[in-house]
Amino acid sequence: MANLISFDWAMKRLLRQKSNFVVLEGFLSTLLNEDIKIVRMLESEGNQEHEADKFNRVDMFAENSKGELVIIEVQNNRELDYFHRMLYGVSKAISEYISKGEFYSKVRKVYSINIVYFDLGQGKDYVYHGRTEFQGIHTKDTLGLSASQRKQFTYQKVEQLFPEYYVLRVNEFDKHALTPLDEWIAFLKTGKIPARPQAKGLKEAKEILDVSHLSDKDRLRYNSHMEALRYQASVIETGRIEGREEGREEGREEGREEGREEGREEAQKTMVRNLKLANIPIETIINVTGLTEEQINKL
Repeated sequence: MANLISFDWAMKRLLRQKSNFVVLEGFLSTLLNEDIKIVRMLESEGNQEHEADKFNRVDMFAENSKGELVIIEVQNNRELDYFHRMLYGVSKAISEYISKGEFYSKVRKVYSINIVYFDLGQGKDYVYHGRTEFQGIHTKDTLGLSASQRKQFTYQKVEQLFPEYYVLRVNEFDKHALTPLDEWIAFLKTGKIPARPQAKGLKEAKEILDVSHLSDKDRLRYNSHMEALRYQASVIETGRIEGREEGREEGREEGREEGREEGREEAQKTMVRNLKLANIPIETIINVTGLTEEQINKL
């Protein structure tokens, strides 16, 4: 079985090329359950290339053949305010891609697709879909478009005008891939593609994302990226384990709430020190610990 490039790194380096759009088109078509064609990639400030951000996240911003905007984001590290960032990203896209003086009817439809490798929120599923509906408080009916609005906007339902959100909680997938979407989720989790994939785009991905097809320079970059991800995950997990152990030990010695609180504080200090020594970006430390930048700098 071929050794395949991780999807997030491929988004940075390979899948932005027009000749490779077929992979993303297959993924989007499978997820959205309609035929998606990408026209062009748009400028995205989230695709950071500098060393400090190499293992945080990567995102892609595209326009499809219907003039709709698609945001695809891969997030490797836990972020408590990730839902807020989803909202901000969509709001920013809407505001930036409407010209001054244009009618509100020119607001673009946006799909926000979030591939997360941590336990975002609480839920039992591994794929969630969010959209906007207006329900009557008293009648419980759903507010719809008038006949003239349906004709003007070419949509049949109010919800189709508003942004739609998809959250793929990759680590929660623990099933056999029975559907095309499952095949994509399994690939995102394991990096493996079956011999005869059914999902659109995976056959092409198997060829395009083969590590052996990389240039020597890109192979070195890719290996460095994967090592950075493994190292960061190890540092964060070690900090959590040491923090829990120190907290428990301090609590046992004191036997009082005061002791437990001091233990928790000391555990947090230990984790912050470990993360800083590993040159983990300050934004990541804030998200992992919940501390402010000022508090972290004092430790």
